[in-house]
Amino acid sequence: MFSKACEYGIRAVIYIWSKSADGVKLGVKEICKEIDTPEFFTAKILQSLAKQNLISSTKGPNGGFYISKEQENMKLLAVVEAIDGDKLFRGCGLGLKHCNENHPCPIHDDYIIIRENLVKLLSEKTIRVLAKEVNEGKATLTTIGV
Repeated sequence: MFSKACEYGIRAVIYIWSKSADGVKLGVKEICKEIDTPEFFTAKILQSLAKQNLISSTKGPNGGFYISKEQENMKLLAVVEAIDGDKLFRGCGLGLKHCNENHPCPIHDDYIIIRENLVKLLSEKTIRVLAKEVNEGKATLTTIGV
């Protein structure tokens, strides 16, 4: 449902948040190692998120990525929109250009319900809550068995 960039971005932001609570700033190498993502690609995603002020970063020997106080209550929706835009929330489930109520695709009505539920989920879940689940061992950011 999400692009690879969005999947990596979500995982990275959750991981950064899980460590930022302790005041830690993380480098790209550590983030990528912990969430099992390619370094160069993930670095570009993190730079983009920092430019959009969804995460913070500082340069230098004590630098890295972190979540500031202003970013603490970020919704998952903000990360998805920053990386993938809003096409997922308004486009056709089959990718048709002219799908609408007057000319619906075969899954139009079912996809509207799925899309509404997805928007609700992404709008309600904060990165803080997801990071807490990871820190408590209730969820993971890596593939099982790695």
